Amino acid sequence: MIALEDVAIAYGLGARTLVVVRDLTLSIAEGEAVGLVGESGSGKSTVLRAIAGLVPQAAGRITLAGREVRRQRTTAERKMVQMVFQDPYGSLHPNQTVDQILALPIAIHRLDRGEARIAQVLAEVGLGREHRYRYPHQLSGGQRQRVAIARALILEPRILLLDEPTSALDVSVQAEILNLLVRLRRDHGLTMLMVSHDLAVIAHLCERIGVMNHGRLLEITTATAMAHNQVSHDYTRQLLRSNAGFDRSGLALA
Repeated sequence: MIALEDVAIAYGLGARTLVVVRDLTLSIAEGEAVGLVGESGSGKSTVLRAIAGLVPQAAGRITLAGREVRRQRTTAERKMVQMVFQDPYGSLHPNQTVDQILALPIAIHRLDRGEARIAQVLAEVGLGREHRYRYPHQLSGGQRQRVAIARALILEPRILLLDEPTSALDVSVQAEILNLLVRLRRDHGLTMLMVSHDLAVIAHLCERIGVMNHGRLLEITTATAMAHNQVSHDYTRQLLRSNAGFDRSGLALA
């Protein structure tokens, strides 16, 4: 569903060019959930933005659902890939109600059954009619992130990109959002790529985990291998030590 081949991503021009992702190759099967971990500045979020079409790659190929995508994405390609950002307050328009936030993508993509779509997606993320006409500042952090997830889902994407979707939330709310994502992935057959600095968060959702540092993908492993310290790269071992007490079951709530 997602294939990156020797992808490089850079900011700036000429002598001021900064390469933030180098020679990245990664393949994700349909319905699979893969995580990217690494310290801040390792290029994780930039990879998501390139897949979403928010930043262009300087080199390499990005293929989605078997088709190479260009800088100018088609409407269908943009609809197929949706992204949930780290800050649920910053990613929602402060002067729009939940209803207006969800109605906008429907209008942009000229979808039918707008009223039914909004009601259905709110129910899917655990929000009721009483939340529909509230503004973001009238919602809790967890509710705001549910709205952000609903906005992504309303276009019925095949790929969901998750950029630290729980880092701004309390631990108990993190578990609720992660379990919601697990259910949505199962119910909709979504392919997911999640970025996080928290190994327990990544392990709760993802079968495979890619470790990034200084813009390079160092290795791809699994949550089980990490939990038993069965990794091949020294940087990954350092990452495990910094996440002392890592336990994939820590957020596995009902």
